[in-house]
Amino acid sequence: MKASTHRFSPDDYDQHGMLRLPLWFWGVLILQARTWLLFVMAGTSRDQGAGLLQLFYPDTQRFWYGIALGLPAALAFLIAGRRQHWPRLWRSWRWVLIVSLAAALLGSLYSLWQQDSNEPPLDLLLALLDVLAMGYLLMNRRLKACFIPQDEAG
Repeated sequence: MKASTHRFSPDDYDQHGMLRLPLWFWGVLILQARTWLLFVMAGTSRDQGAGLLQLFYPDTQRFWYGIALGLPAALAFLIAGRRQHWPRLWRSWRWVLIVSLAAALLGSLYSLWQQDSNEPPLDLLLALLDVLAMGYLLMNRRLKACFIPQDEAG
C-alpha cells in the first residue's frame, strides 16, 4: 500500500471517475503552445498573417524553435481527452512537457543574455511565466495525481 494517497473532492472527478485536469494546466499548455496559436491565427487572418508572424518572430529560426518546443503541448491538448486509453503515454507526457518547457526556458534565457541590456519586456515576462509554469508542473499535487493511471492511484 502506498504511504501517501491523495484525497480529492468528488467534484474533482468526471463522470468516468477520472481526476479532472486543473484549469491552470490548460493555461500552461497555452503558454507552451503559444507559437502554434500564433501560427493558427496568422493562417486564419490571410492578408495580415505574414505581418503578424514577422511582428512576433522577426527571426524565422526562433519561430521554428517555438514550433518544435510547442509540439508536446499541442499534442497534450489532443492526448488529454483520451488519457484513459493511453495510460503509459499519458504518464510520461508530464515529463515530456517539463523537458520541453526547460528547453524553452533555456532558449529564452539565452536570448535575453544575447540582448545584453536591451531586454524587451515581453521576453522577460515570457521567461518569468515559463519559470512559474515549470514550478507548477513539478510541484502541483493534483496535477501529479492526474498523470497517475487510475489503477495505480488506488
